[in-house]
Amino acid sequence: MGGEINEVLDIVGRVKRKDFSGNEGQAIKNSSWQIATTLTARIGSLLFTITIARLMLPEIYGLYGLALSTILFMGVFCDFGIGPALTTFISKTIDKNPGKAKGYFCYLIKYKILLVILSAIVIVFLAKWVAGTYYQKPIYYALLAGAIYLPMMIFSGYLNIIFISKNNFRPQFIKEIIIQLIRLSIVPLIIIYFLAKISSVELYLFWIFIILSGCYFIGGVYLFIVAKTQHPFNKTKTQKLNSKEKKEIFRFILPISVTAISGVFFGYIDQIMLGRYVEGQFLGFYQAAFNLIASASAVLASSSAAVFPIFVRLKGKILERGFKKTRKITFLISIMAAIFIFVTAPFIVQIVYGEEYSNSIIYLRVFASLLVSFPLISLYTSYYTSQKRTKIVSTLLIVAAILNVFLNYIFINLGLNYSMGYAVMGACMATILSRFAYLGGLILLRRR
Repeated sequence: MGGEINEVLDIVGRVKRKDFSGNEGQAIKNSSWQIATTLTARIGSLLFTITIARLMLPEIYGLYGLALSTILFMGVFCDFGIGPALTTFISKTIDKNPGKAKGYFCYLIKYKILLVILSAIVIVFLAKWVAGTYYQKPIYYALLAGAIYLPMMIFSGYLNIIFISKNNFRPQFIKEIIIQLIRLSIVPLIIIYFLAKISSVELYLFWIFIILSGCYFIGGVYLFIVAKTQHPFNKTKTQKLNSKEKKEIFRFILPISVTAISGVFFGYIDQIMLGRYVEGQFLGFYQAAFNLIASASAVLASSSAAVFPIFVRLKGKILERGFKKTRKITFLISIMAAIFIFVTAPFIVQIVYGEEYSNSIIYLRVFASLLVSFPLISLYTSYYTSQKRTKIVSTLLIVAAILNVFLNYIFINLGLNYSMGYAVMGACMATILSRFAYLGGLILLRRR
């Protein structure tokens, strides 16, 4: 344990001296920007979540969270591994051959646009059945708004890939500030106005998602302007990909696409299944606890995104040494964070959400263990992806997603024999067990 603490102190010392030399220095610099971006995003999201949760109260907040989870769940076709493929292939070529990197970008971006359009169409066609038949909850108009919200959210962040591949994390930091400032200054006022003027929950949620779409659109426009002015591809002409390079992309994307689909199920199936069985207020309690953990986990996992471009460039013992050092530091910080959340959960819920969400305390304490699994999963995934060992990730994620569905079905229905509160606890346990099973697989297979 003392060695890990010394490494943390060494990193702090290098930041103070502004010593960013070598791969370790580049990783520290990237991590600093990534942490700043993640902190901005998560603090902004947390403040936004606190605001709307207090304004809406558990019932409407639960419906809002259910609609959001469903939109993202139904957007399963949006990526199909294109994002990781872009990051990997552009990172490998943008310094040595920017024209080829531009070729990768142009080749893949057209498929990304088609997938986003397909996802929007799926949302429109399934919205009525999902809201009225499956959930039997008033979120139909909110799901329709998702056909606009989803493309705008993707547009706001997709150009990040180019800058990250160049080890330039500054534009995404500024973009995040723009989105959070607009969202925090405008949306709460809109919520207050609509609460007074609109009696329909469906219309109310619809306009909330439309306004949020506008926030993401503005952030995306900023990145587009920066990309046009900074010329990350150095004004080089696009080099078209040959058949061998296209086949290599396909071989890379195929397992990643399975991973992407499984990841969507893994990430949202708990709320999708809960939405069918429990009332809106219980969804609100669950989401209040989970969102706090997700925000904290994203901060802890930010180093994984920062070191990804470094991992791509490294091999052999240097890669192993860098990975192990990052893993030790991540684990140490995660353990301390989990203990802190478990002990202070009552105070956190009271301060953040208010007395109306006191039922979330027990769920927050249970979810504290995810602060250990989330960051490590992110780190291992970055490692496997950077080394093109994506089949391992996809296989494990499929198994974990199936396990998650199975456990959620069993535990939620067992909990319903007692109360909706116990059903929510069942979903918590299913989420925790399946994620630690996934992490265990990642750890074991890396040793082989």
